[in-house]
Amino acid sequence: MLAARAAKSFQGSFTMPARWIQAGRAAGARRPLMSMLPLLLAVALGGGGAQRAVAGAPLQKTQAPGWYRMMLGEFEVTALSDGTAPFRIHDLFTHIAPTQIDADLAQAYLKEPVEFSVNAFLINTGSKLVLIDTGAGTIFGPSGGHLLTNLEAAGYHPEQVDEIYITHMHGDHIGGLTRNGQALFPRANVHCAQTEADYWLSDAQMQKAPADKREGFKTAMTAFKPYIDSKRYQPFRGNVDLLPGIKAVAAAGHTPGHTVYWVTSRTETLVAWGDLMHVAAVQFPDPTAVMKFDADAAAAIAERQKIFAEVAAHRDFVAGAHLSFPGIGHLRTDAPRTTKGGSAAPTSYTYVPIAYGVPQ
Repeated sequence: MLAARAAKSFQGSFTMPARWIQAGRAAGARRPLMSMLPLLLAVALGGGGAQRAVAGAPLQKTQAPGWYRMMLGEFEVTALSDGTAPFRIHDLFTHIAPTQIDADLAQAYLKEPVEFSVNAFLINTGSKLVLIDTGAGTIFGPSGGHLLTNLEAAGYHPEQVDEIYITHMHGDHIGGLTRNGQALFPRANVHCAQTEADYWLSDAQMQKAPADKREGFKTAMTAFKPYIDSKRYQPFRGNVDLLPGIKAVAAAGHTPGHTVYWVTSRTETLVAWGDLMHVAAVQFPDPTAVMKFDADAAAAIAERQKIFAEVAAHRDFVAGAHLSFPGIGHLRTDAPRTTKGGSAAPTSYTYVPIAYGVPQ
């Protein structure tokens, strides 16, 4: 009965093949027709399926919140994305042939311009909430300045941050300290190497610099002013333990007071190295490749090679400000890259990003 009504209702819009009806009669039952009813309904309602157009969904053009969490011993580490910025690295590298840059980019499936991640790292020691660097703020326009959004998406608020450790005073590491002259982390003490402050917060040093470099000094002065005024800027000298499990280690070269932070809990260590390096595809195979942002190329190379070797030997975690987000992983030592002249080449490394997982 139901099959007959369904067939009748489809008349005019759907003609049942005679072989289906004959097959049902031959079986002496309505079961073949009944079993085909879902198909018949789908065809009738779909109007032929492939002939019916469906409007395309709009592009969303957004990503998931930019945070990633892991446990380091008893410390909780949260990587925070401030955004990204594109750079033409052929214009920025020295100590390496352009053809080698081309080969390195091709090996990593990259092309110009290369998109740099801008990362910061939040350490919850259980008693203190520590932020290492603060991102670029508005320096790179709308592609940056997402640190606070991602901090809150990760479950924290800027008022909860107790300590801020700055690797160096380039704008893409301090731009998130303030907005419109106001401190964005109202309860935090801000720490940075005194050597770095002696350079970037000095009017005399700014006047010595070329005119096109002075904006960096002004950015640093603006970013640190509210913390200095409120007596919450606390510089340090040399290698020093800032908290149990967190040590500042001088690594000058990129800037005069560039600092690396060694974070250790139980048997695990994470090295937050700021701008020790910039482009993984180029500088892990050849640590002697230098970015023009490095103030002292020789010192930057020496620090890079020393720290690369140490973290690879001890299997430490590394956390890089410009490694692709979340910017955390390990280094593995590889054989030196071969050279045409047969000269000794620097040790090469492979970067192994952390495998995503749920903190335990």
